[in-house]
Amino acid sequence: MIGTILAALVAGAIVGPLARLVLPGRQHISVLLTVVLGAIGSLIGAFIYYKATGVTDTKGIDWISGLIGVVVAAALIVGYGMITGNRQTR
Repeated sequence: MIGTILAALVAGAIVGPLARLVLPGRQHISVLLTVVLGAIGSLIGAFIYYKATGVTDTKGIDWISGLIGVVVAAALIVGYGMITGNRQTR
């Protein structure tokens, strides 16, 4: 369990900034929140991928799961901006 959480935080440190790069404009959120939303997006993306394919263990990096995580994290960042009223600027 601890290993999964640590892996999610490491993945979040990668997935969160990638999600912000994918989004147009500038998002007004902190680096810590970017990592947290990236970690949540990474976990949800892995869950979606594993439920859709049935694959529970891969050798190496699972790129498709990571891509789904970036999309989910981008959606979470946009959703956070909508809830807090922080709009993206260009």
